[in-house]
Amino acid sequence: MTLIRPTREDDAILLPEIERSSGTLFRTVPDLAWIADDDVQSAEAHVEFLRTGLSLVSVDGHDRPRGFLCAAAADGDLHIWQLAVLEECQGRGLGRALMAAAIGHARANSRTAVTLTTFRDLKWNEHFYRTLGFSTLAADELDARLAQILANEAAHGLPAERRCAMRLTLA
Repeated sequence: MTLIRPTREDDAILLPEIERSSGTLFRTVPDLAWIADDDVQSAEAHVEFLRTGLSLVSVDGHDRPRGFLCAAAADGDLHIWQLAVLEECQGRGLGRALMAAAIGHARANSRTAVTLTTFRDLKWNEHFYRTLGFSTLAADELDARLAQILANEAAHGLPAERRCAMRLTLA
């Protein structure tokens, strides 16, 4: 059984290492392997999500975080900024449970949709989110917010041709 709870401030110091561990999967993709060594979100940034957005953790039986999700309200939607699961815990449904909790939060707060950006061609990215009901948006379906997020990602080195925005409509 996967337990999801709100992130506590004392969890924040543990979350950068979870993101770093989660990113090791990128080593299996030669042209994206650099992401495994890229900067991760700081503990301070995680604390900011506690204060201004949504931050959830998946914990083990000893209440130790094994995965996390950070999201924020945006134009009536809930935007998922980050989902990460420790490498040794991947494939056990933690990411799916975190996403289900975030979608439930969005519904309970009358959000119109849940949005995110991700890689198009990685099975643990676009394909995974499709299994949760997300649709990939074509360029002409992007609103200004999502187009800007993708542009910012490209400006920070992510290959634009491999990135996409996705949406799960709730209303």
